[in-house]
Amino acid sequence: MERHKKLETYGRFKQQHPDYFAAVEALGAAVREAGPLDERQVQLVQLGAAAAIRSEGAVHSHARRALEAGASPEQVRHALLALTSTIGFPTVIAALSWAEEVMGGRAPQP
Repeated sequence: MERHKKLETYGRFKQQHPDYFAAVEALGAAVREAGPLDERQVQLVQLGAAAAIRSEGAVHSHARRALEAGASPEQVRHALLALTSTIGFPTVIAALSWAEEVMGGRAPQP
């Protein structure tokens, strides 16, 4: 229910400010094309940044986009675990819980 409300809010603001959202989307496209990282790598980097700023919505978004770009659930988890010494255990655990929501709570494979 909460996710649905967030998507409604995003959609409403996008409709109210189309030029702004077009500019943000164009910036995102320019950044992704600016260097040698592929889409999977860019999404994992952005996932780490989302975790660092404790943005649940951005963690959801970038975890989903990383998976769509070919990252495995294990790679998403590892990208977040790798942040522990930088952003701290509590923040990493929060981000992992948010990412698991996107991944459907799939258990890690041995």
